[in-house]
Amino acid sequence: MSETPAFGTGLSTAELRSELQEGSTPDLDRRRKIIQLSLAGIASMAAVTLLQTGVVKHLPDPPLDSFDSDKVNSSETAYALGTPDGTLSLAGLALNIPIAAFGGAARFERQPAVPLLAAGKAMLEAAAAGWYFYQMPAKEKSWCAYCIAGAAINFSIFALTVPEAIKAFRKLTER
Repeated sequence: MSETPAFGTGLSTAELRSELQEGSTPDLDRRRKIIQLSLAGIASMAAVTLLQTGVVKHLPDPPLDSFDSDKVNSSETAYALGTPDGTLSLAGLALNIPIAAFGGAARFERQPAVPLLAAGKAMLEAAAAGWYFYQMPAKEKSWCAYCIAGAAINFSIFALTVPEAIKAFRKLTER
């Protein structure tokens, strides 16, 4: 009986399942951390999305005068792309999960484009998070705890993608 191939991975579904669930490599550990961080970021951006779309009218803040999540997330900057920025961040964080879960332990060898895509996407999101982070004190004169958490998560996810992307790049350039 032949095993079903897992689309685009070069592995059978049984091999892929085994590697993802039981494998222990630094790359898999980082990919699991990306999934965990993405889920935490989704929780943070879900709250922002609820405010930005009118589902809730107020987000609680730390008891410091410099925090005003409602103001930051209701600013012109937050709506400049035609949709609330929280919805875009939430979608980007959600997309990290299937990207991190795609392929086996050695995907940098079998599908080097996937780690490069993950790192490129994470780099763009970290840059956007940095820009939004700058906007809080510079333009809005207020901080948003949910946005600070989101930015830290995006920076961390980018850092976690880099080692595998470097190996993938080296694999591509040795061909």
